Amino acid sequence: MAGSPTARRRRLSIELKKLREHSALTCAQVGQALDWSGSKVNRMETGSGRVQPSDVDALCRFYGTSDELREFLKSLAREAKTRGWWQVHGAGVPEWFNIYIGLEQDASTLRQYQCEVLPGLMQTEAYARELHTTGAHMSAEDIDRAVRVRLERQEMLRRPDAPEAWFVVNEGAVRNVIGDREVMREQLERILETTELPSVTLQVLPFDSGTYPATGSFTMLGFPAPEDPDLVYRDGITDAVYLEGEHHVREYTRAFDGLRAAALSPQRSARLIQSVVKEYSK
Repeated sequence: MAGSPTARRRRLSIELKKLREHSALTCAQVGQALDWSGSKVNRMETGSGRVQPSDVDALCRFYGTSDELREFLKSLAREAKTRGWWQVHGAGVPEWFNIYIGLEQDASTLRQYQCEVLPGLMQTEAYARELHTTGAHMSAEDIDRAVRVRLERQEMLRRPDAPEAWFVVNEGAVRNVIGDREVMREQLERILETTELPSVTLQVLPFDSGTYPATGSFTMLGFPAPEDPDLVYRDGITDAVYLEGEHHVREYTRAFDGLRAAALSPQRSARLIQSVVKEYSK
């Protein structure tokens, strides 16, 4: 069973949609049969609202599922109500990013391209604080919360069951000074330290790499259960986009493979970062 509340909610939505489609019914038809609105059925299938175990029970009985599947889906609904550790930080973490963290915690693979800043899962406290201080209008308390969450998220890379994490970082993110030279030196040293973890790979896309897939920053998450499809995550200043269709995943996979091919090898990437660290140490 998926581990985080967010992942459980996603798995439940996927299963409910599969049951309806297998029955060849529309949301409106299911809603009418159960004396609900079609929009309620749709919300349950998209994970855009809380799903009550009693509603899941009613749906499963309508679809004629086995007792075992009905109890499994009801347990997903119950456990999806629990709060993740990251949700206690309130306004420091916006709701749309809460969703991502929940999925990230359950991922078995993570592929990320960063074109402007260094990966959040590798950031030092000073670097992360500088980004939050200059990048948004947040109170000091909310900045503290946001930074705390970012640092706690990094523990996932050190778990025994850590996801296979592959990062491609534009050279501009390596050389762009966030804070000051001391902050950057410590940050790049953290990058080198993190890449020594067995589950982590990092490549730098150099300035002279030539033509490569034109994209903004994005993250692809894969999950251990085959029933949970991969997804693509892209965020902005005020919201985020989650792409789950096969076409989206296929095209972003192709783009990421192109970025990896254009980037320096992990060994050469480490040497480039080490050279920049020396520049900041002078």
